[in-house]
Amino acid sequence: MIVVCQKFLKNTKINGITLFPFIILRNAKDKQNKVLINHEKIHIRQQLELFIIFFYLWYVIEYYYHLVKIKDAHKAYRAISFEREAYANEGNLNYLKNRKLLSFRKYL
Repeated sequence: MIVVCQKFLKNTKINGITLFPFIILRNAKDKQNKVLINHEKIHIRQQLELFIIFFYLWYVIEYYYHLVKIKDAHKAYRAISFEREAYANEGNLNYLKNRKLLSFRKYL
C-alpha cells in the first residue's frame, strides 16, 4: 500500500521509505514515479524474505558497520546490500518477476 505522508518525511532528503507493508512517499506526485516505486517494492520483497524483523536488524547492523568503516553517513547508506540491490535494479521494472530468493546477498 502506498501512503503519502509529507509531515513524516518533511525535514529529510528521503523521497520514499518502505516500512512493511507500506511504501511512504513525501510527495503525491511520486506515486507516478515507477523507478522509485520499483525501488521500494524491491525492499518489500527483501523484508518478506527475512521475515521483516531480521531485515531491519540486518539493515541497521550493516549500516553501522559501513558507517564505522567509511565514516560518511550517505556512503554508508549506499553501501548497504539491500540498497545496492535496489539501486542497481530500480530501473528494471521487470526485475521482481525474475528475481531469485535472497538476491541481495550478491551485493554484500
